[in-house]
Amino acid sequence: MHKMRITILFCLVVTFAPAAALCQSVTISDQQPEESATSGIIVSSTKNTIVVKADSGRYILFVFDRDTERPRVLPVGNRVNVTSTPGDEPGVRIASIVTTSEKTQAASAPVNERRGTSTPAGEQPIPPELRRVERQIKQQSRKYNVGVRAGAALDPELVFVGVHAKLGPIFHRDVSFRPNVEFGFGEVTTQIGLNLEAVYRLPLNVRSGRWSAYIGAGPGFALSHRNFTEAQSGNRNFDFGAYDWHTGLNVLTGIEYRNGMFIEFKTTAYATPHFRMMIGYNF
Repeated sequence: MHKMRITILFCLVVTFAPAAALCQSVTISDQQPEESATSGIIVSSTKNTIVVKADSGRYILFVFDRDTERPRVLPVGNRVNVTSTPGDEPGVRIASIVTTSEKTQAASAPVNERRGTSTPAGEQPIPPELRRVERQIKQQSRKYNVGVRAGAALDPELVFVGVHAKLGPIFHRDVSFRPNVEFGFGEVTTQIGLNLEAVYRLPLNVRSGRWSAYIGAGPGFALSHRNFTEAQSGNRNFDFGAYDWHTGLNVLTGIEYRNGMFIEFKTTAYATPHFRMMIGYNF
């Protein structure tokens, strides 16, 4: 029991340290926002982004965060004024204030149904790199996602693979439900687990927008089988005739990237394994 408590404490310190470092870095970066104003025509619009053709002829992708002041509807073709700060990629900025004015002829532009966006007739298409970022943000903001994961565990030592779903937001815009199933295989132990976890995206004003940090918790249920004889013979089939039932509390933290990749650390109290590191992808 003492060993388990030490392990859990160590895991919590290691896993939550990145979030503390992130808070410090965000505070420093927010001291110099470098705001600027842009005027132009909306040529593409999604729930979390707009692409604007500025008066200079340049295409700019503006990303909305939790603090963005904007109209509820931003139709393609409207003239817009955007106050923003730099993003993490060329041509990408984080919008802070968005206001619109009159409609222009660009409003009659044909719509690309597959992408849900449009390009004004006779104009050059939006640069591919901006389209890529726009698609990634749209994918990240979907209410329903599925994904895969793989990683390693300590105490006992296991290799894990699994699948998960992401449902939400629920109750709050930063809270989502993420049930997952994990299969673990080790030299001695075979395990299958069901984890019913809720995840909270940390309310950090990360102006780059490329990645975000989260924490979470939830109950975990696992069936495990330990057999030295089968491990030595190479037979690792899960045997429901000889298993142990575990119920524990999972505590986790991680970093999710805009392209769908994530890195996650998890510790389990009152059950095994005590520590897991997972790498996964959300489709």
